[in-house]
Amino acid sequence: MTKMAATRDGYGEALLELAANEKVVVLEADLGKSTKSLHFRKAHPERTVSCGIGEQNMLLVGAGLAASGYIPFASTFAIFTERAFEQMRNGIARPNLPVHVCGSHGGTHTGTDGSSAQSIEDLAIYRTLPNVIVMHPSDIVSTKLLTMQLADAGSPSYTRTARNKTPVLYEGRENDIKIGKGVVLLDGEDVAIIACGVMVSESLKAAEVLAKEGINATVVDMHTLKPLDGALVDRLANKCGAIVTAEDHNVIGGLGGAVAEHLTANKYAPLERVGVQDRFGESGQADEMLDVMKISSSYIAEAAMRAIARKA
Repeated sequence: MTKMAATRDGYGEALLELAANEKVVVLEADLGKSTKSLHFRKAHPERTVSCGIGEQNMLLVGAGLAASGYIPFASTFAIFTERAFEQMRNGIARPNLPVHVCGSHGGTHTGTDGSSAQSIEDLAIYRTLPNVIVMHPSDIVSTKLLTMQLADAGSPSYTRTARNKTPVLYEGRENDIKIGKGVVLLDGEDVAIIACGVMVSESLKAAEVLAKEGINATVVDMHTLKPLDGALVDRLANKCGAIVTAEDHNVIGGLGGAVAEHLTANKYAPLERVGVQDRFGESGQADEMLDVMKISSSYIAEAAMRAIARKA
């Protein structure tokens, strides 16, 4: 049976391990239980700052701490990080201060909370900011490792995590996880599926469907959207000649946008983007939302067929 776990738990575990570095501090906006930073708070209350329901203030507190030599990790729901965009831009990204923001409960997979709580634009928003690393890990193991690597990154970051459990993919493959480097989980030559977050496991399911049709797909976990692993995208374009991106995010500006931008300026290959089709979500069960938004495995497989049909 496939082991399941939530990526937000990987964030919480990483903070506990990073506590050995006395420069690491944690900031919360009344949601530490949900983002899992509460474990650090319980163990190290003297290095935890509660900012209340004040996300904008939280990010500027983080900027002040980073400017003073600390390494702040700040978390809240992904949708609430959006109200602090100005502070992220002017207070953190512009002076290039290493403040690490974690937005939990992102995407329509959040489910029953409905469209007002489903952030489908966060990755695009933060990808526009110079200096900012943008990540959306797919499992608990990679989330933990990537979060820990951020402590040495020297630049700001935004990471999206999720409440719902997803398959554990990287037990025994921990050495494969590096900021800015996509991971090839399945190797095929007919089409490449590049995914992030919950859509990585959906893409692996889609590859199984395609295999029954005699189509061999490469599946890549592109956990880092910025900096994008352009060298890997080029290799996939050369090898497979057709690419699909899959994300629980607006098709505008997210992973699909990043890959499209790269392809048009480098090695071209036909691209099909699976994502939220420029609409808001709605209330529903987590897995139900993947079908409602037409981003589940069957839609990925269909997109792969379309991409293959477009090969020169």
